[in-house]
Amino acid sequence: MLGSTTSLDPWRQIPLSVGVHPRGWIPLISGGWKWEPTDWEGGYYPLTLHFSEDYPSKPPKCKFPPGFFHPNVYPSGTVCLSILNEDSGWRPAITVKQILVGIQDLLDQPNPADPAQTDGYHIFIQDKPEYKRRVRLQAKQYPALL
Repeated sequence: MLGSTTSLDPWRQIPLSVGVHPRGWIPLISGGWKWEPTDWEGGYYPLTLHFSEDYPSKPPKCKFPPGFFHPNVYPSGTVCLSILNEDSGWRPAITVKQILVGIQDLLDQPNPADPAQTDGYHIFIQDKPEYKRRVRLQAKQYPALL
């Protein structure tokens, strides 16, 4: 059964809805969390966090739906973020909140030094107006649930 909780971080104004599932958590990452508008605004992006039996020694696997458009998201939907790399950036003290905030920040501030998706990376580097158009189009594909 999928349960749901909603919270709002008063310091960062991060709307977050989390569904609880036996195999992991399924938060909806809001695209409008900054003081100024972003191209991601209006979208609520489903993200699956799968915790292995080795958690917190190993990081959770974080995935958007397959085909999610972003330079740091593999075509499979897996998020490429340094703090989720068990060989270099992961520490057991990293909280779920820190992971979610890191992913939210990554949406609006891609890391071109660590691309995971050819199409998203090349468009981000070579054609910013087209990149912004694709992001806004994707935001419309994931509208708010209310």
